[in-house]
Amino acid sequence: MANPSYRDVTYGNTGHLEVVEVTYDPTKVSYEELVKYFFEIHDPTQVDGQGPDIGEQYLSAIFCENDEEEKIVHKLIDILKTKGYEIVSTVFPASTFWKAEEYHQDYYDKKKQQPYCHVYKKKF
Repeated sequence: MANPSYRDVTYGNTGHLEVVEVTYDPTKVSYEELVKYFFEIHDPTQVDGQGPDIGEQYLSAIFCENDEEEKIVHKLIDILKTKGYEIVSTVFPASTFWKAEEYHQDYYDKKKQQPYCHVYKKKF
């Protein structure tokens, strides 16, 4: 399905994932630092979900733009595994990103809520 709506994705039958596209300045933060943060702000050991959001559309995933990014991700996964974490995060090559509708942008700010499935836990 091309350009699925947010509602389409939440049904869990489109093959798409609910994700965030991150744009960053590598002169200010490295890709490795961002990936470490990714692993520290969610539960990369939870299968098909995050917190109360359950379904394959919510699985932990990273989309890599190139081989170097993929190497960094796998290196960090290996480090976490040696620390006893059973990482289930999936690594995919980057592909088309479809932005959710405006009503779903900045969700927590608009709802005036604390994130319910993101908790920072130092792992590195």
